[in-house]
Amino acid sequence: MGLGGCIILIAAGAILTFATDWDMRGVNLDMVGVILMIVGLIGVSTFSSIARRRRVVVPPATPVVDEQAAPHHHHRGDGRYSDGYGV
Repeated sequence: MGLGGCIILIAAGAILTFATDWDMRGVNLDMVGVILMIVGLIGVSTFSSIARRRRVVVPPATPVVDEQAAPHHHHRGDGRYSDGYGV
């Protein structure tokens, strides 16, 4: 059950508890409404704690290179670079 389902449970429980005056033999609708609200609140708290744990920071697709920290490759003029790499 997601966050939307929990909110629906809370709303249905509040409607049963506060907005209706129905009488059913053998069923206390006020108590059913309170139970629905409690279950909805437990669901919201569980959903938020799980969502907080799943929050992951994704690194960017391309690496960020600091130009000052990166070694500078100098071209020697004979087709090679000073660090030994190159054509």
